[in-house]
This record gives sequence, structure tokens and C-alpha cells, in this order.
Amino acid sequence: MKADHPLSALCRALEVSSSGYYDWKKRRGCPGPRAMENQTLAKEIQAIHVKSRQTYGSPRIMQELRKKGRRHGRGRIARIMRDEQLCGRQKRRFCVRTTDSNHDEPIAPNRLAQAPKATAANQAWVADITYIQTGEGWLYLAAILDLYRRKIVGWAMSEHIDTTLVLNALGMALLHRSPPASLLVHTDRGVQYASGDYRRALGRAGLVASMSRRGNCYDNATMESFWSTLKLEMVYRREFDTRAQARNEIFDYIETFYNRQRSHSALGYLSPVEFELQRN
Repeated sequence: MKADHPLSALCRALEVSSSGYYDWKKRRGCPGPRAMENQTLAKEIQAIHVKSRQTYGSPRIMQELRKKGRRHGRGRIARIMRDEQLCGRQKRRFCVRTTDSNHDEPIAPNRLAQAPKATAANQAWVADITYIQTGEGWLYLAAILDLYRRKIVGWAMSEHIDTTLVLNALGMALLHRSPPASLLVHTDRGVQYASGDYRRALGRAGLVASMSRRGNCYDNATMESFWSTLKLEMVYRREFDTRAQARNEIFDYIETFYNRQRSHSALGYLSPVEFELQRN
């Protein structure tokens, strides 16, 4: 309104000083302290988001910032992420169907349902099989997860969904973990896990078999959750021309990112390896 009224009159009416007005006008082209802090915070958020392979949302980014001593509210982080057009990968209900339970092999009881919650590594493992589409056909992935650490302790891949696939995953887990006898290994009722070869492999290692109820993938919910994470954060975001390409990407995701870098809410937003090191 200074085109219609003297500046001094306007300042008196608004109860501000003329010097204050001129100081504000001088600073108007420069961002204030809060805006400058938001710019710095946006750069940190972008760096964390890139390091997470564009998978982290505001809860995990908030936890990563807190590890660095930066305490910011989740709402503020979410607003900055929206402004920067950053978003995490959101899970959806997921239940894979790779189980052939129409067989005459023995079925183990669901011992996991009655077992106490794992309080240390190598007390209970869960295992399962999933599939990845490639330009050459299906690639099947078998994996074993330690329930206490949420770490993938054994895995194997093949173009065939057979007992050899799950035996190779078990062999890797036994080689690297040397678990104690009586460790519980929970799976579905698939013929691969019910086969004589697999049961004998468990017996030689002193491991105890446990199996889900028929057709109930939620009995093995932790493993299903891992498959959902793997597919959402890696598999669904790209196309694999060959099985070799898929193998390389899956190896990198499990060994480089999931086990060693990706924060897990059930582990206090530590990665499985960080959690393991803190407990040793």
C-alpha cells in the first residue's frame, strides 16, 4: 500500500519501525534459518533414500537420521519427501503359491506355533521357495531366515523347483552357521521339504522339522514377509532378460543390501548384521 500512503504512516499503523521494514525487505530474497535447515535436511534425506535403493519411507529415514544424532519429526520428514518427490516402497498383502502338498511323504507337526519366541541366534529358522520371472523362464529361489536376527542364513537358486534346490540352501546355512542340535526348521508342507533326502539332511545335522498347516501361508509369516520385501523392493522394479542377470541381482540384494544395510523395524531399525554384531 505504499503507493497510496506514506511509508511512515503504514509503519505506525502496523506498529513496526521503518528500519525493521527495510531490514525485512533486504532479507526477503534470502531464505530464513528454518528454510535453510530444511534445505540441508532435504539433502540428507535424499542421500539416505539413494543409499536405501529408493526403498525407505519416512519412518526408516527418521531412524537413520537419529543414528546420526539428528532428531526430526516424522511429519517434517514426510513433508520434505513429498516436496522432493521421494517415496518409499509400500508393502501389500502377499502370499506366494509354490507349494505342492499333494504327496504321501510324512508331515511334521507345527512345532513353531508352540515354541517360545527366539531369544538368540540359531534357535529357529524358517524356510520357503519363491519364483522370479525372467526372459528365459522361471528362476526359483529357496531361502532360510533366522527368526531372531531376521537374517538370510542360506539360499540357493535353480531353474528347477526340486529337493536339490532346498538342500543347497540348507547346505549353505549349515556351512556358515554350524547350528546346535535341536534347532527348529519351519517350512510349508511342500514335497521338497517332506522328501526323504531333506528329512535325512535335517536328521544328520540334529535339526527338528516343523511344518505349517495345510494351505496356510501365514503360519510362515516371517518368511512370506521377506518374499514380499524382496519382490517389492527389487524384483517388481525391473525386468530380467536372463536367469544369470536375475541371479546376480538377487545375490546383491540379499548379501549386500538386505543382510548388511537395510534397517529392520523388528530389530530396532538395525540391519541383521548390525543387530548380530551388537549381540556378540
